[in-house]
Amino acid sequence: MRVRKLTFAALAIVAGLSLTACQNGDEDMGQSAPSSASTASSTSGSSSSGGSDQDGGKDSAGKGSGGHGTAAGTGSNENDKVGKCRTDELEITAMDSTIDGDTDGTVAVQLKNGGGRDCVLSGYAGVDLKTSSGSLSAKRTGEKATPMTLKDGKSVYFGINYPINTSGGSGVRITGLVVTPPDETKSVTLDWPGADTLPVTDGSGSPVKVGPMGSAGQGG
Repeated sequence: MRVRKLTFAALAIVAGLSLTACQNGDEDMGQSAPSSASTASSTSGSSSSGGSDQDGGKDSAGKGSGGHGTAAGTGSNENDKVGKCRTDELEITAMDSTIDGDTDGTVAVQLKNGGGRDCVLSGYAGVDLKTSSGSLSAKRTGEKATPMTLKDGKSVYFGINYPINTSGGSGVRITGLVVTPPDETKSVTLDWPGADTLPVTDGSGSPVKVGPMGSAGQGG
Protein backbone atom coordinates (compact mmCIF):
# COMPACT_ATOMS: atom_id res chain seq x y z
CA MET A 1 0.00 0.00 0.00
CA ARG A 2 2.86 2.35 0.79
CA VAL A 3 4.33 1.70 -2.60
CA ARG A 4 0.97 2.36 -4.23
CA LYS A 5 0.53 5.59 -2.28
CA LEU A 6 3.95 6.72 -3.38
CA THR A 7 3.05 5.88 -6.93
CA PHE A 8 -0.15 7.91 -6.72
CA ALA A 9 1.79 10.74 -5.13
CA ALA A 10 4.34 10.58 -7.88
CA LEU A 11 1.58 10.58 -10.49
CA ALA A 12 -0.04 13.55 -8.77
CA ILE A 13 3.26 15.46 -8.88
CA VAL A 14 3.77 14.56 -12.51
CA ALA A 15 0.21 15.65 -13.30
CA GLY A 16 0.78 18.86 -11.42
CA LEU A 17 3.94 19.49 -13.35
CA SER A 18 2.15 18.73 -16.61
CA LEU A 19 -0.62 21.12 -15.68
CA THR A 20 1.91 23.79 -14.81
CA ALA A 21 3.67 23.17 -18.08
CA CYS A 22 0.38 23.48 -19.95
CA GLN A 23 -0.42 26.70 -18.12
CA ASN A 24 3.03 27.99 -18.93
CA GLY A 25 2.42 26.91 -22.48
CA ASP A 26 -0.87 28.80 -22.46
CA GLU A 27 0.88 31.80 -20.99
CA ASP A 28 3.51 31.49 -23.70
CA MET A 29 0.73 31.38 -26.26
CA GLY A 30 -0.89 34.29 -24.52
CA GLN A 31 2.40 36.20 -24.84
CA SER A 32 2.62 35.06 -28.41
CA ALA A 33 -0.74 36.67 -29.18
CA PRO A 34 0.25 40.11 -27.85
CA SER A 35 3.48 39.70 -29.73
CA SER A 36 1.38 39.12 -32.85
CA ALA A 37 -0.70 42.14 -31.87
CA SER A 38 2.52 44.12 -31.53
CA THR A 39 3.50 42.89 -34.93
CA ALA A 40 0.08 43.90 -36.23
CA SER A 41 0.52 47.23 -34.51
CA SER A 42 3.91 47.48 -36.12
CA THR A 43 2.29 46.53 -39.42
CA SER A 44 -0.35 49.12 -38.74
CA GLY A 45 2.50 51.50 -38.15
CA SER A 46 3.83 50.49 -41.52
CA SER A 47 0.41 51.11 -42.93
CA SER A 48 0.53 54.47 -41.29
CA SER A 49 3.91 54.92 -42.86
CA GLY A 50 2.34 53.68 -46.02
CA GLY A 51 -0.30 56.31 -45.42
CA SER A 52 2.53 58.82 -45.30
CA ASP A 53 3.69 57.36 -48.55
CA GLN A 54 0.18 57.82 -49.77
CA ASP A 55 0.34 61.33 -48.43
CA GLY A 56 3.52 61.49 -50.36
CA GLY A 57 1.52 60.21 -53.28
CA LYS A 58 -0.91 63.01 -52.67
CA ASP A 59 2.03 65.36 -52.60
CA SER A 60 3.06 63.92 -55.92
CA ALA A 61 -0.47 64.38 -57.11
CA GLY A 62 -0.34 67.83 -55.59
CA LYS A 63 2.84 68.47 -57.48
CA GLY A 64 1.12 67.08 -60.52
CA SER A 65 -1.73 69.42 -59.84
CA GLY A 66 0.85 72.09 -59.35
CA GLY A 67 2.20 71.08 -62.71
CA HIS A 68 -1.24 71.47 -64.17
CA GLY A 69 -1.51 74.72 -62.30
CA THR A 70 1.74 75.80 -63.85
CA ALA A 71 0.45 74.74 -67.22
CA ALA A 72 -2.73 76.63 -66.52
CA GLY A 73 -0.59 79.52 -65.43
CA THR A 74 1.31 79.24 -68.64
CA GLY A 75 -1.93 79.13 -70.54
CA SER A 76 -3.05 82.12 -68.54
CA ASN A 77 0.21 83.84 -69.39
CA GLU A 78 -0.40 82.98 -72.99
CA ASN A 79 -3.86 84.46 -72.68
CA ASP A 80 -2.37 87.51 -71.02
CA LYS A 81 0.41 87.72 -73.56
CA VAL A 82 0.76 91.19 -75.04
CA GLY A 83 -1.00 91.25 -78.39
CA LYS A 84 -0.44 93.49 -81.38
CA CYS A 85 -1.89 96.97 -81.47
CA ARG A 86 -5.16 97.19 -83.35
CA THR A 87 -6.15 100.16 -85.46
CA ASP A 88 -9.24 100.79 -83.33
CA GLU A 89 -7.06 100.98 -80.21
CA LEU A 90 -4.77 103.66 -81.62
CA GLU A 91 -5.32 107.38 -81.78
CA ILE A 92 -3.43 108.37 -84.93
CA THR A 93 -2.51 111.97 -85.69
CA ALA A 94 -0.01 113.68 -87.98
CA MET A 95 1.95 116.92 -87.65
CA ASP A 96 4.43 118.88 -89.72
CA SER A 97 7.95 118.36 -88.36
CA THR A 98 9.94 120.00 -91.14
CA ILE A 99 12.98 121.90 -89.91
CA ASP A 100 13.88 125.12 -91.69
CA GLY A 101 16.74 124.58 -94.07
CA ASP A 102 16.00 120.91 -94.71
CA THR A 103 15.91 119.92 -98.37
CA ASP A 104 13.11 117.44 -97.60
CA GLY A 105 9.89 117.94 -95.72
CA THR A 106 9.02 115.77 -92.71
CA VAL A 107 5.68 114.73 -91.28
CA ALA A 108 5.65 112.93 -87.91
CA VAL A 109 2.81 110.49 -87.34
CA GLN A 110 1.82 109.79 -83.75
CA LEU A 111 0.23 106.55 -82.64
CA LYS A 112 -1.15 106.78 -79.12
CA ASN A 113 -2.33 103.66 -77.36
CA GLY A 114 -5.86 104.28 -76.12
CA GLY A 115 -6.98 100.65 -76.00
CA GLY A 116 -6.79 100.17 -72.23
CA ARG A 117 -4.01 97.56 -72.52
CA ASP A 118 -0.37 97.34 -73.54
CA CYS A 119 0.17 96.22 -77.11
CA VAL A 120 2.98 95.46 -79.53
CA LEU A 121 3.97 97.48 -82.57
CA SER A 122 6.52 96.03 -84.93
CA GLY A 123 7.93 97.23 -88.21
CA TYR A 124 6.56 99.79 -90.60
CA ALA A 125 3.14 101.32 -90.99
CA GLY A 126 1.59 101.49 -94.42
CA VAL A 127 1.55 105.06 -95.73
CA ASP A 128 -0.26 106.33 -98.81
CA LEU A 129 -0.69 109.91 -99.94
CA LYS A 130 -3.85 110.92 -101.71
CA THR A 131 -2.88 113.23 -104.54
CA SER A 132 -4.37 114.95 -107.54
CA SER A 133 -2.68 112.25 -109.61
CA GLY A 134 -3.96 109.31 -107.61
CA SER A 135 -2.70 107.35 -104.62
CA LEU A 136 1.03 107.40 -103.94
CA SER A 137 2.52 104.72 -101.65
CA ALA A 138 5.50 105.65 -99.50
CA LYS A 139 8.62 103.52 -99.76
CA ARG A 140 10.32 102.11 -96.66
CA THR A 141 13.66 103.63 -95.73
CA GLY A 142 15.12 100.21 -94.92
CA GLU A 143 16.06 101.12 -91.35
CA LYS A 144 15.97 98.23 -88.89
CA ALA A 145 12.55 97.84 -87.32
CA THR A 146 12.59 96.72 -83.68
CA PRO A 147 9.40 95.34 -82.08
CA MET A 148 8.23 97.44 -79.14
CA THR A 149 5.60 97.25 -76.45
CA LEU A 150 3.47 100.38 -76.43
CA LYS A 151 2.15 100.98 -72.93
CA ASP A 152 -1.43 101.99 -72.50
CA GLY A 153 -1.71 105.77 -72.78
CA LYS A 154 1.75 106.15 -74.34
CA SER A 155 2.73 107.20 -77.85
CA VAL A 156 5.23 106.33 -80.53
CA TYR A 157 6.12 108.30 -83.65
CA PHE A 158 7.40 107.50 -87.10
CA GLY A 159 8.51 109.87 -89.81
CA ILE A 160 7.46 110.49 -93.41
CA ASN A 161 9.98 112.27 -95.60
CA TYR A 162 9.02 113.85 -98.90
CA PRO A 163 10.65 116.19 -101.40
CA ILE A 164 9.67 119.85 -101.21
CA ASN A 165 8.41 121.33 -104.43
CA THR A 166 10.84 124.09 -105.30
CA SER A 167 10.26 123.89 -109.06
CA GLY A 168 7.99 126.90 -109.17
CA GLY A 169 5.36 124.77 -110.88
CA SER A 170 2.06 123.59 -109.51
CA GLY A 171 3.45 120.13 -108.83
CA VAL A 172 1.30 117.30 -107.52
CA ARG A 173 -1.27 118.40 -104.97
CA ILE A 174 -1.61 116.31 -101.78
CA THR A 175 -5.17 115.91 -100.55
CA GLY A 176 -4.84 113.43 -97.71
CA LEU A 177 -2.78 110.88 -95.77
CA VAL A 178 -3.77 107.24 -95.27
CA VAL A 179 -2.04 105.33 -92.43
CA THR A 180 -2.32 101.60 -91.80
CA PRO A 181 -0.68 100.39 -88.53
CA PRO A 182 1.78 97.48 -88.80
CA ASP A 183 0.17 94.06 -89.35
CA GLU A 184 -3.25 95.65 -89.72
CA THR A 185 -5.59 96.02 -92.70
CA LYS A 186 -7.81 98.78 -91.33
CA SER A 187 -6.60 102.25 -92.27
CA VAL A 188 -7.13 105.76 -90.96
CA THR A 189 -7.39 108.76 -93.29
CA LEU A 190 -5.92 112.03 -91.99
CA ASP A 191 -5.49 115.56 -93.24
CA TRP A 192 -2.04 116.09 -94.71
CA PRO A 193 -0.16 118.57 -92.47
CA GLY A 194 2.88 119.09 -94.72
CA ALA A 195 3.53 121.13 -97.85
CA ASP A 196 0.65 121.33 -100.29
CA THR A 197 2.44 119.83 -103.26
CA LEU A 198 5.12 117.42 -104.36
CA PRO A 199 7.40 118.06 -107.31
CA VAL A 200 6.48 116.22 -110.47
CA THR A 201 8.73 113.19 -110.89
CA ASP A 202 9.63 110.96 -113.78
CA GLY A 203 7.75 108.10 -112.19
CA SER A 204 10.89 106.00 -111.54
CA GLY A 205 9.94 105.45 -107.90
CA SER A 206 8.12 106.96 -104.98
CA PRO A 207 9.79 110.15 -103.72
CA VAL A 208 8.05 109.68 -100.35
CA LYS A 209 9.85 107.62 -97.68
CA VAL A 210 8.50 106.17 -94.43
CA GLY A 211 10.59 105.16 -91.43
CA PRO A 212 9.90 102.37 -88.91
CA MET A 213 8.18 102.81 -85.57
CA GLY A 214 10.25 105.08 -83.35
CA SER A 215 12.05 106.73 -86.26
CA ALA A 216 10.74 110.15 -85.25
CA GLY A 217 10.89 111.90 -81.89
CA GLN A 218 8.72 110.28 -79.22
CA GLY A 219 6.51 111.95 -76.68
CA GLY A 220 4.15 111.00 -73.84
